[in-house]
Amino acid sequence: MKRLIAIDGPSSSGKSTTARLVAKELGYIYIDTGAMYRAVTVAWLRACNQNNSIFPESNKEALTIPNESYDSHFILNLLKSIKIELKQSKDGQQTFLNGKNVSDEIREPIVTKYVSPISAISSVRDYLVAQQRELGKNGGVVMDGRDIGTVVFPNADLKIFLIASPEERAKRRTLELLAQGKNATIEEVKQLLIARDNYDSSRENSPLKKAGDSIEIDNSLLTIQEQVEIIVNLTKT
Repeated sequence: MKRLIAIDGPSSSGKSTTARLVAKELGYIYIDTGAMYRAVTVAWLRACNQNNSIFPESNKEALTIPNESYDSHFILNLLKSIKIELKQSKDGQQTFLNGKNVSDEIREPIVTKYVSPISAISSVRDYLVAQQRELGKNGGVVMDGRDIGTVVFPNADLKIFLIASPEERAKRRTLELLAQGKNATIEEVKQLLIARDNYDSSRENSPLKKAGDSIEIDNSLLTIQEQVEIIVNLTKT
């Protein structure tokens, strides 16, 4: 019987990489729910900018967000107009928004800037949680996020909560950004991660928290392969 594995944790705790490799090891499907929230955020940013490019070459932060863009009516109409698809490929999960591959676009800094407040909107979470439950209902899935074990699949066969020190998480994220040719310092990234942790853990709807029956793994001093082996072994117990 194929199992459902939920992996939760804060930003840059290694959820996505670990979940993807665990899924590969087990022959399961990997589902990155964070990509779904980022896709909604891309759609929202486009709508705020009247469907023009949300990444002007001169200044990727130069967007004006109208106050009404957070209005429930605006959000509901937006959700009715979009279709999000997750497709598996040899390069991993690919995220499509209305038929277009946005796997790179969803990782832009401006999307990261707005994804937390958009993810906190009840209608957005309801919309995506329903899709996530459909994707994982037959098992054989490793799903990562912030509320998989508490909200999406509270009865998951195995729940993992990954943590790491803010310093280690900031170091990892900074190296990723530098590899992408983006400017970043460990201290700047650390402060952004702490701010996002506070936002995600204190939001009213589906806050980031460890499920009571989740197994916590501190991977600050672990290699990726070590944490993958720990989780794979846990699936066999």
